[in-house]
Amino acid sequence: MDNAIFVELLDTSLKVALGALIAGVAGWWVMRRNAAAGSSSVREERCLNMLEQISGQVGQVSHIFAKYSSLAAESVQFGERWPRERRKELETISAELVNEFRRLADAEAKLLMLGEKNLERSLSLYGRQIALFRKQVYVGRPDISLEQVAALKQETARAREKFYELLSRKYDRLLASA
Repeated sequence: MDNAIFVELLDTSLKVALGALIAGVAGWWVMRRNAAAGSSSVREERCLNMLEQISGQVGQVSHIFAKYSSLAAESVQFGERWPRERRKELETISAELVNEFRRLADAEAKLLMLGEKNLERSLSLYGRQIALFRKQVYVGRPDISLEQVAALKQETARAREKFYELLSRKYDRLLASA
């Protein structure tokens, strides 16, 4: 065999082997990168879903609190002239609100599980504001004015807005990275 042909054959073989090695390393790198991105994407998707569930749970509690606070304010406004049927309706809504506090506890637990201590604290503050409203505004309390009721309701609304503001920021950050 001619020496020139042998060198050409060896040169071509080395080029093919080097190309295969480069393609193999590049393929391994791309697969590793996609696998890492895929697992974090699944994690972020689960976190997004949990945040959506939490938002729904808090929304349900907020809805019931809105009904409760309206009826409680009405009871203060009318005092003794308030109809018995409305009083029963308030008692029913009050019981429903107490039962729905379980949703707040579930939401707080999920937030702690996600490591979201600031969100959990904010949600806890919202729950405490609702409880404070219930302690301060009730049927038959003659020494509270409608202005005081409105101020308590406004404080509760601020706590709710603060929670949703923090939740929204976290949700947006997760969406941006997904």
